[in-house]
Amino acid sequence: MGAVMADPFDVLAALIRVDRTPDLAAAARSLAAAGAPVFPCEPDGKRPLTRRGFLDATSDPGQVAAWWARTPDANIGLPSGAASGVVVVDVDVHGPVDGRAAWRRASEAGLVDGAGLLVRTPTGGAHAYFPATSGVEQRSWQAASAGVDFRGDGGYIIAPPSRRTIDGTLRRYEITDLAANSIGPVDAARLRDFLDPRPAPLTRNSDGATATVAAERLAAWVASRGEGERNRGLFWAACRLAENGTPPADTLDALGPPAARAGLSEREIATTVRSAYRATKPTPEASSPADARRGADRWCSRSATPPVASVGRAGL
Repeated sequence: MGAVMADPFDVLAALIRVDRTPDLAAAARSLAAAGAPVFPCEPDGKRPLTRRGFLDATSDPGQVAAWWARTPDANIGLPSGAASGVVVVDVDVHGPVDGRAAWRRASEAGLVDGAGLLVRTPTGGAHAYFPATSGVEQRSWQAASAGVDFRGDGGYIIAPPSRRTIDGTLRRYEITDLAANSIGPVDAARLRDFLDPRPAPLTRNSDGATATVAAERLAAWVASRGEGERNRGLFWAACRLAENGTPPADTLDALGPPAARAGLSEREIATTVRSAYRATKPTPEASSPADARRGADRWCSRSATPPVASVGRAGL
């Protein structure tokens, strides 16, 4: 994958050109010729066929031709973010999940006006393509409760004219709408806050303790996390409590039950909370591996306070 971001408008134009192409190998070569890095995915599926997945994506014509010569009906993977120059808002429609209402709300709020093209997915959802913002990292995220994902840096999507069989019918990823107005970037952070607002930052009372109502608010938020965002949501909430001086045991008491209701195991919960405290309150260097293990065990024990760094001579 090259270090220079592909021109997003060249990539969008190439996607339009290949949209009705029945030959997936020809479509992959055409996208690569436009500077879009691509990689092969399972025929009729989404799983990468290369060892490193989207990290193997390239616009090298020889490599792309070799991949599709080996698997002519491979679907086309396109890394999102700086690698390809485009980011994608993924509106999910499958089973009980339907992100179309959330998309309409975001559209009415003017948060997704800059989409360059809209692709209908085989399940009836949509991929809205936007130009990536040069020099700004926009990481992928999921708002599972809203049925909307964001594919940015660290992610990939399946590009037109790839296809999948849904309920016995072959369906393509196909463009259904082109930009009627000016094309522009999407503010992914603002969109996420709109679709899946996080609790307000915690405040300390005069003695440094965390307000009970704030912990309860975080707990309710963790309980509402859907599949794909449960660990991340628990980690975020645990970090906020750690930053506010809450003892690890109290954080486990507050966030453990709602995290379990969201589907996390006891071990996953303890590990995630421990990681949050390590990230926000690093432990001092252990003198031995045994010390390190004991420190890690204490981190989420029932002790009143987490371990703190001792004051050395420089602090006297």
